[in-house]
Amino acid sequence: MVKDTKADLYSSKNLDLQSAYPARYQPLFDPSRIKGFVAGGLGACCAVTFTNPLEVIKTRFQLQGELISQKVEFKRVYTSLPQAFKIIYQHEGILGLQRGLKAAYGYQILMNSARFGGYDLIKNNLPQSLKESFVAGALAGAASGAIGATLGSPLFLIKTRLQAQCGASMPVIGTQYPYKNAIDGLRAVWRTDGFAGLYRGTSVAALRTAVGSGVQLPLYDITKRTLLASGHFSDTTSTHFLTSLIAGFGVCCAMNPLDVITTRMYSQPSDAFGRPLLYPNLVSCFTATVRSEGFSGFTKGFVAHYYRIGPHTCLTFIFVVSYYCYLRLIFRNNSGNLCHKSLTLG
Repeated sequence: MVKDTKADLYSSKNLDLQSAYPARYQPLFDPSRIKGFVAGGLGACCAVTFTNPLEVIKTRFQLQGELISQKVEFKRVYTSLPQAFKIIYQHEGILGLQRGLKAAYGYQILMNSARFGGYDLIKNNLPQSLKESFVAGALAGAASGAIGATLGSPLFLIKTRLQAQCGASMPVIGTQYPYKNAIDGLRAVWRTDGFAGLYRGTSVAALRTAVGSGVQLPLYDITKRTLLASGHFSDTTSTHFLTSLIAGFGVCCAMNPLDVITTRMYSQPSDAFGRPLLYPNLVSCFTATVRSEGFSGFTKGFVAHYYRIGPHTCLTFIFVVSYYCYLRLIFRNNSGNLCHKSLTLG
């Protein structure tokens, strides 16, 4: 009798480990489990390359008129999405529209690797009777999103500050930090504010992403299954696009108020000891905004946010599905069903 070798465990014929081998022959780490983490990070990086200019515009809209009373008239630098795109391009060029892109790549890798991979991991370990419910998807999405946002918070901080940087010929919007790039920004914060400075606002960022993920992932999941079950849609790119736009709108509605708070807490000035000067915490930012700008202050940047998050959601899921299918092809199981799991994100 020939004993199975360690190499045989990873052969194309023996990747169904649970059924082919007893527990003592199964490896401690199954490489196929990294599919969600790798696909999530790579897919989000591809998407943010196209949507980062809208993130720059959204950030500046959210900082424009910060804590200025609704009764006070002031000259708005940015009046609409097309006008903002045009004026930033005229004064800062394409590099101005892509400010913070490298920091955004790092953030997307950390945040979405954990978000997509964690969503799969958490949801697949729930009881079978709960797996298909919206509540289970929302909880899995929220938990994985909060973990991802916590990991990526320092890079989100630097990204926000880089995107708020205005060109020399542009009126200043928000606090200006003279970082040359993402690495320079991280070093500067570490020197002046230490570890606490790098993780300033993390609790708000985690809550923001938990809310967004708690809506986005299960809403995409359920909407796609509903469209396919109706018989009027097939599993095509156009179905992904429609599903992503629906999920993106839901995310934007739920997330924009917390997004405004996160942007302002990240970009606020600090004293010589690294203590924030405007908003010590989420509650103070919320109350200060309501007192000065009313609840309409939390709708700032909504249009740019949706035009960013709608395409970003669509592109992310399309790229994630593509990478996921490719990775499932590498780690093919015996069923031959390569992409169903990725398409439902379940």
